[in-house]
Amino acid sequence: MSQSSDLTVSRADLSASRIETIDNPPLAEGEARLKVNAFSVTANNLTYAVFGDMMQYWNFFPAPEGQGRVPVWGFATVVESRAPGLGEGRKVYGYLPMSTSFTVQPSAVKAGGFNDMAAHRQPMSPFYNQYVFTDSDPLYAPDTEALQMLFRPLFTTAFLIDDFLDDNGQFGASQVIFSSASAKTAWAAAKQIAARGVPVIGLTSKRNIDFVKGLGCYAKVIAYDDIETLDAGTPSVFVDIAGDAAVRARVHGHFNDALKYSCSVGATHWQEGAAAPQKLAGPEPQFFFAPGQIAKRIGEWGAATFGQKVAAAWAGFLPVAAGATKIVERDGLQEAARIFQSFVAGNASADEGYIVRL
Repeated sequence: MSQSSDLTVSRADLSASRIETIDNPPLAEGEARLKVNAFSVTANNLTYAVFGDMMQYWNFFPAPEGQGRVPVWGFATVVESRAPGLGEGRKVYGYLPMSTSFTVQPSAVKAGGFNDMAAHRQPMSPFYNQYVFTDSDPLYAPDTEALQMLFRPLFTTAFLIDDFLDDNGQFGASQVIFSSASAKTAWAAAKQIAARGVPVIGLTSKRNIDFVKGLGCYAKVIAYDDIETLDAGTPSVFVDIAGDAAVRARVHGHFNDALKYSCSVGATHWQEGAAAPQKLAGPEPQFFFAPGQIAKRIGEWGAATFGQKVAAAWAGFLPVAAGATKIVERDGLQEAARIFQSFVAGNASADEGYIVRL
């Protein structure tokens, strides 16, 4: 491939994006070039952009000054390789840029895949640097590629949210409350939590009430306007997917000391996040970093057992995901930009799952 096109957004204004085409430099020894085949665009990718500086998500795929390449999850194929053990034509699942191609520096290529050991990626979690060969991936199936792109990274986070709460005895709470209950990460986690017999309450916008109720994983679904109708004395955990400062303050203020733990996960309401008050009632919100829980569990269980547990839960979740999602496929980076901007503007449809093919 002699050229590559990159979709970037302004790091100062996520509503501004552009596509640039550049000449690909020759590969150095030990490098490989991957063609991006397809990826999903979800609220999760908006979270990567919102927390791009704080969590170093912008650093995975370098971009021109002031711009950022939003990371996505999907499939790519090796089209050029000077990396030992990595042949052209291998298809992988992993962390990709919104680009037609990108370069990696594979290390320790094994039967299952490889890690990108490019120097600029090493300060961040190795979880994001792993690429899995589809021909040896136990979770891969050709007929569920779209669902894998949409839900696999979200489901892993959801599995870990449930595991983290269970690991900590629910912090003594008897119910879990999710903001942005229509978000895929929220209801995937709610499914796991509810399966343990723990009541889950979903907070959502009025327009998404029926969709969220139809998911069947929430014991109660209420609009944001009705937060204060909840029993303030019930010991609760708050899992904040929305990142909306006003919603967070109301939940904290309503439950106060009955709020046993507050967990910040996402930023679907990213434009409302900056107005947070200096001091919240109840516990101080803690940022949930999924790779940290992965490292803990792999250390305790071993990588094989951890993988088996996630795979078993994933197999049970796939039919649920398929039944609740209308898959919408589009072609090209221009469409990727339009879809991403729908999340920035907050008007993406909750019941749709967006796939971009290149």
